[in-house]
Amino acid sequence: MQKLFDEVASLDKRCYEEFFLSEDILMEHAARGMAEYIRENFPEKSKVIVVCGSGNNGADGIALSRLLHIEYDVSILYAKKPTSKMALLQQKRAFSIDVKESEKLQDCDVLVDAIVGTGFSGELSSELKSLIDEMNSLNAFKIACDVPSCYMFSADVTLTMGALKKSMFLDSSKEFVGKIKVLDLGVSREVYEKSSNWNLLDLEDIQLPYRTRKDSHKGSFGHLAVACGQMSGASIMSALSALKFGSGLVTLVGFEKIEIPHSLIYSHEVPKNATALALGMGLGAEFSKLELAKFLDNSLPLIADADIFYMEAVLEILKREKTVLTPHVKEFVSLLRLTGIADISVDELQKNRFKYVEMFCNKFVHVTLLLKGANVIIGQNNQFYVNPHGISALAKGGSGDVLSGLIGSLSAQGYAPLEAAIHASLAHVKLALNYGGADFSLTPDDLIDGISKL
Repeated sequence: MQKLFDEVASLDKRCYEEFFLSEDILMEHAARGMAEYIRENFPEKSKVIVVCGSGNNGADGIALSRLLHIEYDVSILYAKKPTSKMALLQQKRAFSIDVKESEKLQDCDVLVDAIVGTGFSGELSSELKSLIDEMNSLNAFKIACDVPSCYMFSADVTLTMGALKKSMFLDSSKEFVGKIKVLDLGVSREVYEKSSNWNLLDLEDIQLPYRTRKDSHKGSFGHLAVACGQMSGASIMSALSALKFGSGLVTLVGFEKIEIPHSLIYSHEVPKNATALALGMGLGAEFSKLELAKFLDNSLPLIADADIFYMEAVLEILKREKTVLTPHVKEFVSLLRLTGIADISVDELQKNRFKYVEMFCNKFVHVTLLLKGANVIIGQNNQFYVNPHGISALAKGGSGDVLSGLIGSLSAQGYAPLEAAIHASLAHVKLALNYGGADFSLTPDDLIDGISKL
C-alpha cells in the first residue's frame, strides 16, 4: 500500500525547511532518477529527444539532457522558451557543455515529455496541443516527467517525483500514465512523505478468506442472503460468486418460481441464521415496498448495488450500520442527488471523483462506499483507497454482480465492511488479470470459475 497526495509542493517545502535541501538539489535528484531509468533500459547512443516547457517541469527535462549528454544522442526541443529561475539556470548549464537543441520533432528511440507538470493550471495553447498530438504519433518509447502534460501525452511510463499524485488515478488519466515509478528526491519516500488519508492499493495487500480453523462446519463461514429480483440472473451470479468465495451458505430470497443452481438455497424470507445481506443486483420492480422493508428488517451487514440507488429506499439503507454501497458512476450521480449532496452530471463526477467520494463519506461516516470505474475508489469516513489494477476486460455486464457477491461473501464471513470492500475489490481484479483468454471474451462465469485459483 502506498500513500497518495493532492499536491507535493508542501512536501518539497519540508525538504527545504526541515532537511536543508535546496530546490536545485531536489531537481538534480529528479533528473538523475530519470537518467538512471534510461540507462537501465536503453543502450548507449540511443537517440533521446526531451521536449521541455518554460517552467520547472521543463527544467527537470533540461537537467536530464545534460546528464545523458555524450552517452546518448540527446537533444532538447523547447516547446516554450525557459522562463522560470530553475529552467533558465538549467538551460545555462546545458548550453555550457554543448547539449544539442532541436527545432522540430524527429524519429527517436526515447521521447521525454517535460512540458508541464502538476503546478500547471489552465489550458494548453492550440500549438502545444498539436505538438503533443505529434509526440503521441511518434514510434518511440515515451516517458512522462512527473506527470503526462495535462494528461494528454500517452506515456509508456511516468517517472514521478517524490510521491504519488491523486490526479494520476482519475479514470481519465489511466489512458495516459502507463506504468508509474516514483523517484526519490534526495531523501527516501518514508522521509519525504507525510501522513495521508488516501492510499493506493497493491495487489499484494489482498487477504483471502482461507479456512485455518479445523473444528468447523458450514455455519462457521457465514450465510449470505441475496435479494432475487426481476432480473434473477444478476442475483444468481452474485450468489454463486459468494458461495465460491467461501460463504458457508447462500440463499436467494424472492417471490417467483425460478430455476436456480443446486448449490444455492431459495426462500421467501431472510433465513434466521443469515449473517449478511446483498440487495439491488437485477432488483427491478420485483419487491414491493412492504417486501423490501421486510427484507431489511434486521441489523445485518448489507451490500447494496445497482437499482437500489435510484430508489428512495436507499435513504433508509443509509441509516444502517455495516453497509457497503457499490455504485457505478451513473448510480452514484443518482445517489448524490437523492441525498442532497450534489446535482451533477456524469462528466462532472468523472472530473472530480475524489471530491465527491469525500463529500459523501464525510456526510455518511458509518457507510463504506465503493465507486466503480477504471480505477475503483473505496472510502469510509476519512479513510480512502484507490484500486488501480482493473482492466478493460471487466467492462462487461455482470462483472459488478460478481463483485457484490465477493463483498457479500466476506461480510457474511465476518470481515468489517471496509475490509470486505478492499479485499473483494482486489480479488475481483486478480480474477480478471489471471484470465487466460482474450480480454474481450471474459464473462462473469469466467470470473466465478477463476475464484478457485486465487
